[in-house]
Amino acid sequence: MAGTGGFDSAALAEGLGRIARHMEVVAEELNTLDGQLGDGDLGITMVRGSRAVSEGLDDLPADLGRALMTVAQGFTKTSGSSYGTLLATGLMAAAKELKGREQAEWTEVSGLLRTAFEMMRSRGKASLGDKTVLDVLDAAATATEGCDSGPAVLAAARAAVAETMDRMRSEPAKIGRARIFGEKSVGMDDPGMLAFRRILDGLSEG
Repeated sequence: MAGTGGFDSAALAEGLGRIARHMEVVAEELNTLDGQLGDGDLGITMVRGSRAVSEGLDDLPADLGRALMTVAQGFTKTSGSSYGTLLATGLMAAAKELKGREQAEWTEVSGLLRTAFEMMRSRGKASLGDKTVLDVLDAAATATEGCDSGPAVLAAARAAVAETMDRMRSEPAKIGRARIFGEKSVGMDDPGMLAFRRILDGLSEG
């Protein structure tokens, strides 16, 4: 992940490549957890989306807004899952914020995460505390405020996500298919939260 200053399309492509490679490694873990509380295809969703995105990394537009829109479209075309749709929704929201720009500052990441969070919350009809990806996304947005380098952003986000997952593991799922399992979800991680955590882990690789 690029360091101080800011990031451009090339840095974005590098990060996306790392994520895609890591999704291949953790796909089975995600499928297994999702199988206990959902359809069991979350790993498949993440791999398919990442592969679709990877195919276009060499031609990713310099315009960051267009680049993120391309990534969103990759997930939309390959996944019919609710999680894939939510990710695409968040990416499109961030894309609108960066439209027409070829460089962004690391201090903007918090705001971009917040924008994605708000759009995903509206689309998914979930609330904070429901034990979904929104909880870790909100935590990451808050934790990265003022971070002015890639390593600082990533470290803050990973720490916040880990803390949030530890805190919410003892809570029941309150929305979506996982809610059907009620008390069984207590003591387990939410699959969407874990997928977001693994995305951050992928960015830290290499």
